[in-house]
Amino acid sequence: MALSRYSFSSNSTNSLGESLISVSNVSPIVFRAIESGRLNFSVHLLEEGERLDYLAGVYYGDSSLWWILAAASGIGYALQVPPGTVIRVP
Repeated sequence: MALSRYSFSSNSTNSLGESLISVSNVSPIVFRAIESGRLNFSVHLLEEGERLDYLAGVYYGDSSLWWILAAASGIGYALQVPPGTVIRVP
């Protein structure tokens, strides 16, 4: 099973029976581990045209793990990451 940003979140349904997924607690855990020095990382300076999903494919072999880079780097909205941003790669 792949590592998922939803792995520690709970599923529930609303009054219409539609599935709801709560916000994950994994991203803040990754960020705090980086900040406290408990998780080692390397640094990548984002270049023009690079995206987090591309970098996840390069570093982890799986582009769906882009959220780990976002969490480690303190990026809240991964679609608007400008060139020159320091990306932490755990």
